[in-house]
Amino acid sequence: MPSSRPAFALAEALVDQVAADSPCLATFMGVSGHDDRWDDFSPAGVEARAATWRRALAELGALPPTDDVWEQLARDVIGDHATGELDVVESGDHLLDLNSLVSPFQLPRLVLDSMPVDSADDRERVRRRLLALPEALEGYRALLAEGLAQQRVVGRRQVEAVLEQGAGLGGADATFGRLAARCAEAEPDRAASFHEAAAESTRAYAELCRWLSTDYMPHAGPDPVGRERYTRAARRHLGMDLDVEDAYAWGWAEVGRLEREMAALAGSILPGTTTREALDHLQTDPQFRDPTAAAFLARMRSCQERALSALDGVHFVIPAGARELRVERAPAGGPPGAYYVQPGEGFSRPGTVWYSLESDTDIPWFDEVSTAFHEGFPGHHLQIATVVAQSANLSRFQRTVGGNTGYAEGWALYSETLMGELGFLESPAERMGMYVGQLARAWRVVVDTGLHLELQIPDNTGFHGGSWWTPALAVEAMHRRAGLSANTAQSEVNRYLGWPGQAITYKLGQRVMLDLRAAWLRRPGADLRSFHERVLSVGSVGLERLRAWVG
Repeated sequence: MPSSRPAFALAEALVDQVAADSPCLATFMGVSGHDDRWDDFSPAGVEARAATWRRALAELGALPPTDDVWEQLARDVIGDHATGELDVVESGDHLLDLNSLVSPFQLPRLVLDSMPVDSADDRERVRRRLLALPEALEGYRALLAEGLAQQRVVGRRQVEAVLEQGAGLGGADATFGRLAARCAEAEPDRAASFHEAAAESTRAYAELCRWLSTDYMPHAGPDPVGRERYTRAARRHLGMDLDVEDAYAWGWAEVGRLEREMAALAGSILPGTTTREALDHLQTDPQFRDPTAAAFLARMRSCQERALSALDGVHFVIPAGARELRVERAPAGGPPGAYYVQPGEGFSRPGTVWYSLESDTDIPWFDEVSTAFHEGFPGHHLQIATVVAQSANLSRFQRTVGGNTGYAEGWALYSETLMGELGFLESPAERMGMYVGQLARAWRVVVDTGLHLELQIPDNTGFHGGSWWTPALAVEAMHRRAGLSANTAQSEVNRYLGWPGQAITYKLGQRVMLDLRAAWLRRPGADLRSFHERVLSVGSVGLERLRAWVG
């Protein structure tokens, strides 16, 4: 690294410190040496991590001025990330870290699912981590208890959701039992030690769930978080200030636009039908359903292979390390849907798209083709793998720890639109599937802002005009108007209520991407490939910084 880039040296050391502070994050990043431990989720652990970010800001402030654009970018990314992490703690929002999707409650399962069990050392790390989980969960309970003492308690729906998830963590098919069985199969002579470690983890979760049910649940707070917390969370997710009223009005406009386009497409799927009738047809028509989970996953792998082959060297430069992408079925216990786990540092582990399926057979796929492009090529996987490969210009911190939700999800949703534009959604059914996803993300903007700020529904929307948003109306909107199944709609609304400001990042991030693309393509000689190279070169930054970078 050039000696003129002191922030790169700071970033190098900071990644090592973050990995030591957060072994779970180290596992996801592929930073070795911490895979037998858990984060300290207790109040003391939170304060120790906050101290790391305070030191980082102090060291940044002591660096001399620079005119190196990459050095300045490295400083900006570290500063933005540190400031955001400290905002969580100083506002007290860390005391509310319990929700239905992404909180320390779900983190152990996600971490263990990403750990290899190929070697004896791998399996021993899994065993130690399982044995250490009760202490980690006790620290987490202490954090939630501090929130309880300060009357900072999450809504009842979040507690109910995690209790349901906790009930599914026992048994041979769940994460702990499945891991123990795999390890025991490889080392039969140690089978008892693996199964006992899994049993310890199961018992620890059962105890945490008992406490949540008897001590925490009776004090559960309101579901909406209010304007102050919402705008604070949205700023962290987007990397820009949010005008909530503008976002709410724009979300309604997008809902209207997409519903009109879907109505126009419905007739090409089933002549003379409404959008709802066309969607019901797609959900039940055998030609748009795969008979088994294996067939569905094979179809999703084919989508990735097709995109990689066609895009490389034409609209993107795909790094060598990014070419391997796994597509797997997620273990039982999580909410339905797809999610992505990034490659390890230096591509020590390939990226993986995980599918949490609701059944083993008869799986609809018409709306999953665009999701494949969202999660894999050219979406999350290409964006993140491009960052991992840029060691010359992006600091180690940018390639591992740093990231922004608005950029990442905005890029992934933009990727769906792009693939539709490029002709990869070949049938009307697949295009309708993309619209289903786009419409759901537009409704997320409306519902997320409307629920948390308890806004009024406009009269001209055809949906309970003049009413004020409630969770029941949100579920109805996501089911009846956004086209989600009843179960998925309920899960989605639980997610919005527990993770304020995150659901809007997809559509609002895509909005920024499309605005930047339109401005870029007005330049003489500009094309899609140069736009993509510019956007991907900066790494995952806040949307304000992205606007300045692309210009």
